[in-house]
Amino acid sequence: MSPRNLLEDPCWQGHDLGHPLPDAIHAVSVALPRWSDVISYEENEPSCRAALRAVYPRFGLHPLVRELADLALKESGWASSTGFSSWPYPSEAAAKAAANHCQRKAPDGFSTIQTVRGVPCLVADPIRTMAAKAFWQHTGLGASSRLAAIALGEEASPDAAIAKAALNTLIQRLAGIYGCQESAISLHPSGMAALHRALQRIEVLHPGRPVLQIGFPYVDVLKLPQEVFSGAELLLDDAPSQVKTALDRLQPGAIVVELPSNPLLRCVNLPDIAALAHERGIPVIADDTIGSGLNINALPHADLVFSSLTKSFAGRGDVMAGSLVISPFSPWWESWARSKASAQAVADLAGADAIVLEQGSRDVAERVAKLNANTQSLAAKLQQHPAVAQVFHPERCERFNRLRRSEGGHGCLLSFTLKEGAEKAARVYDALQVCKGPSLGTAFTLVCPYVLLAHYGELPWAETCGVPSHLLRVSVGLEDHDELWSRFDRALSA
Repeated sequence: MSPRNLLEDPCWQGHDLGHPLPDAIHAVSVALPRWSDVISYEENEPSCRAALRAVYPRFGLHPLVRELADLALKESGWASSTGFSSWPYPSEAAAKAAANHCQRKAPDGFSTIQTVRGVPCLVADPIRTMAAKAFWQHTGLGASSRLAAIALGEEASPDAAIAKAALNTLIQRLAGIYGCQESAISLHPSGMAALHRALQRIEVLHPGRPVLQIGFPYVDVLKLPQEVFSGAELLLDDAPSQVKTALDRLQPGAIVVELPSNPLLRCVNLPDIAALAHERGIPVIADDTIGSGLNINALPHADLVFSSLTKSFAGRGDVMAGSLVISPFSPWWESWARSKASAQAVADLAGADAIVLEQGSRDVAERVAKLNANTQSLAAKLQQHPAVAQVFHPERCERFNRLRRSEGGHGCLLSFTLKEGAEKAARVYDALQVCKGPSLGTAFTLVCPYVLLAHYGELPWAETCGVPSHLLRVSVGLEDHDELWSRFDRALSA
């Protein structure tokens, strides 16, 4: 059967619950087509969870990865033991890092590494399972579904020369986008794994010091340093006086910022924050996943820039990857890029994933330009609609525009709220004839009630930060913009 064309035949109705997005074995998103499905998903309702044929890879185990994990439990003799879990990793170093984390967080528990079909798996008892799950989610270092498929004999291992060529081409492509040396770029199993690598470097530079995140956080960007490294503090107010006070009090190992934030799509004042940090010998880490290196240039200010290549760089929604770029302007360039003082990354991007990523990103410049235009068009129409209360889009963010390249746009993401609040949002969401689920940057439009998915356990806190739970986030795709607007216009009348 041919894969479903999600541009023309989106997964938007109740019977689409659990459908992979895209219609592919390695899909990184899953259809949650109704507001009630999102609530059931967050509440771990068994019938909803049982319907899922895919899952965002850091939030759960892909069916192929699950099969490999179950084999590890069986071969280690713990399959029949209640509460034991198994977590496949792409390298022995990654599995050991997970084991060390579990030892720190739950010293009274038990875990072991069981290698199955050549893949090291962390097996954890009930006491350590929570820590094992947290490490898997926050670091993004887990084995990919393609690695699992190869280990299980479902797919062939790629030719080593072809994989190496793909990796080299990706480095060259990213170097062209960022305007930097190829030696400044490293590739990782996910965007969070790239941040993990950045934080490894910070830990070498400033051992034992927490990081300071400025601006409303993507949950795991904050949780990774909090849970796995030396801690993190959040500062929502980026006024210079507040930043100065926080830097002098906390003396962080680094500052972390997102360009722009998710889901309000606002930028901090990166040049001014970087100046304050550098005066104190503190590096800045920036996440440009949403903004895209094709649209903005953070390297003159940020020392390390990480990105989830899973999103608009790949554009396919069926491969996990991340990149880390060392700024040539950074005071730490020499030690980070040319010396071997820092620890090595615990896992690299797998060759099988690199091949798919290289193929998918061949048209990245042309595709991102069209995503920029389609998003700007939809944002303008939403702003004029009488049912819409507010539209969040980087076009109106002066700080984003200060970083924008002369030929760059504003990215593929927008968010909006409705004048009638949550009940209206649920009706509009249910009526929208586009794909609905987590992730962003796909060729097909993808909508989700982002705050419910990312902050379900802390909705009152998010509300105090100015982020309402009924907000709808839209990753705009490549559909004809008039056709796409007609779908939104009909839904807004629901």
